[in-house]
Amino acid sequence: GAGRLSSPTMLQFLHMKKTIPLIVGNWKCNPMKIADAQALAAAVAKGHKKSATPYVAIAPTALHTSVVANKIAKSTVMLAAQNVSPYTVGAHTGEQSVNQFKDIGAEFVIIGHSERRADGVTDADVLAKVQAVLAGKLTPIVCIGEEKRDRNGNFFKDIEKQIRSFAKGLSLTQMKKVVIAYEPIWAIGTGKTATADDVKEMQIFIQKVLTKLHDRSIAQSVRLLYGGSVKPHNAAELHQVGDMNGFLVGGASLKPADFIAITKAVL
Repeated sequence: GAGRLSSPTMLQFLHMKKTIPLIVGNWKCNPMKIADAQALAAAVAKGHKKSATPYVAIAPTALHTSVVANKIAKSTVMLAAQNVSPYTVGAHTGEQSVNQFKDIGAEFVIIGHSERRADGVTDADVLAKVQAVLAGKLTPIVCIGEEKRDRNGNFFKDIEKQIRSFAKGLSLTQMKKVVIAYEPIWAIGTGKTATADDVKEMQIFIQKVLTKLHDRSIAQSVRLLYGGSVKPHNAAELHQVGDMNGFLVGGASLKPADFIAITKAVL
């Protein structure tokens, strides 16, 4: 179809080739003004042309979602939400539901970002949100990551616990529809980045855990993203050596030139 990548719905996302990376820009609580959010969205849409791979999505604040949706409507850039309520509709003050985001045109929802977990989101909350997002036929991007690394590799146990906490509650069919974003917390917004070899090691470990919980074919079909101080200068190496299927980009996604440079680094 014309315009977007025929606006990949959940069904089409399952057919989104895993060989084509997915780059998601998480704007966090930025920018301050609606006009700036519109300008940023327009710049990303302009920089990411129809023929360009990879798949690209941006996640504005809930407040800016609809104006950003309008700006990217005719582009191949997809819309993501930064957080969602596990509830559908009703008496839930201050919440936004899956179907409300879906109605605006969101296709992905970030769940369990370390900043949300630090604010009290539990593993049980993450599972409830994942199930709500899957029920609404959107794609959940579930964040996992260790707070710090230790020489004995105990942090792998933390990662396994986080994966188990939601993967055990999902069927094989549901699991295939989940994207996992590995973000070492010590590398978020700190300028420190996991080395490409660290990322590759984690990619192998996550697949091992998923194989143990489900099976090998599921482990290989789940898309994995890396996040944590991804910049234009390190994106290509992180992508090639780290061997994940894309990035969740924070700070650099607020600078259109940097964000587009990252999308081009994975070609």
